Amino acid sequence: MNPSPEGILETALYADDLDAAEAFYGGILGLEKISRGGNRHVFYRCGPGVLLIFNPVETVTPPEPDALPVPPHGTKGHGHVCFRLSGDNIETMAERLKAAGVTIESDFHWPNGGRSIYFRDPAGNSLECAEPRIWGI
Repeated sequence: MNPSPEGILETALYADDLDAAEAFYGGILGLEKISRGGNRHVFYRCGPGVLLIFNPVETVTPPEPDALPVPPHGTKGHGHVCFRLSGDNIETMAERLKAAGVTIESDFHWPNGGRSIYFRDPAGNSLECAEPRIWGI
């Protein structure tokens, strides 16, 4: 039997302005900050997983000899993350986002009854809050 992944432990997005990312993810979305590494990264707890926000200019640089052995990585363009929320909490999040001046780009009710809202972070990444049932969970 071949083992398969059991879930996603962490996912990464990229943002040039970590101060704006920190204000957005911690302040507006209310995620719990785990740590910040200068202008390189800021990490957040998100349910049982972790959201990593990296400065793409910093993460393409090879690590220093005494640093953690994480290979250079990065991306160009905007990423996407979907946050799991119950139906009751999606409306509350939509109201919180609107109050903070964040535009809801789409508010969609899927054929199976699940709802998603789509919006952008300050770096332009596409974010979604959705009920797990959109994926049959």
